[in-house]
Amino acid sequence: MEVTGGFALSVTDPSGAGDVRRRAASLAQALGLDETDAGRAALAATEAATNLAKHAPGVGVVIVRPCGRGAARGVELLAVDRGQGMRNVEQCLADGFSTAGSPGTGLGALSRVSDEFDVFSTPGKGTIVLARVWGGEPGAPDTAVSVGGVSVAKPGQTVCGDHWSVAHSGRRCMLVCADGLGHGPDAAVAAQGATRAFDEHSAEAPERLLERMHGAIRHTRGAAVSVAEIALDAGVVRYAGVGNVSATLWTPGQSRTLVTHAGIVGSEMRKVQAFETALPNPWVLVMHSDGISGRWSLDAYPGLARRDPAVIAAVLYRDFCRGSDDATVVVAREVGAW
Repeated sequence: MEVTGGFALSVTDPSGAGDVRRRAASLAQALGLDETDAGRAALAATEAATNLAKHAPGVGVVIVRPCGRGAARGVELLAVDRGQGMRNVEQCLADGFSTAGSPGTGLGALSRVSDEFDVFSTPGKGTIVLARVWGGEPGAPDTAVSVGGVSVAKPGQTVCGDHWSVAHSGRRCMLVCADGLGHGPDAAVAAQGATRAFDEHSAEAPERLLERMHGAIRHTRGAAVSVAEIALDAGVVRYAGVGNVSATLWTPGQSRTLVTHAGIVGSEMRKVQAFETALPNPWVLVMHSDGISGRWSLDAYPGLARRDPAVIAAVLYRDFCRGSDDATVVVAREVGAW
């Protein structure tokens, strides 16, 4: 199971790096990372936040969340900004290069201290920087589907009312995205109750999982929930959704919105049918809550589909977040298909 959740911290000036560092260090400790790995996570957080403060003050956030791979746990950092972007990413990664009058070691240092690192930047639109620090040795991914996501609370809220999760089994991958009605703690109880039921029964079909979630969260205010089963050997995605959590299957030049039923899981849900769609080659599956506008297309971002799914999710969050609700984006794509 993937570990989801996290929080976003605005960085308006260099002093904001201290808060990001403390949050990352606290998370690393809670996950059981040893002193060395927790120190690397804190250093990565400092570099990410400091770089944001220098190059995109007031127009970016650092999203800090736990991540998982099998039994391994780690800290994921996403620096997301709407700054000027980079014309030459490789040049900016080189030590000694700077556009802010600094020593020019920030991005290079961040890439070295991280176990996994990725950057996507568009001049005039901004930059996404991804860094993961693992506790111990996580090993190489043992799944054929790569998944990443962003889940951020509504501005002014301390708890996100959305939640997502993923379960891998060989060449089969299951995804869930849940949006608790409203926002705040009560919405979070509903969304997390739905994903908990998913985690406990992820071997089952999407429509059966929604039935289980419906029973599991009857005591809550309910949620909009979508479940996708990616079956690579069969070459299909099986999808079932209730409420306003959206799913789109994208391939270059074409997007297909997957069908979702009306209703509320945990409150008003009729019999659910799963729909099967053939996977194009290549493909990207995007699921998101209604805190994200559906007016996006990956065609507008050349090269983005090849990046880490968490980076893809961060770009869509940055450019299409409505700002008036919790916002979650979950992205999946086949490993090695791009």
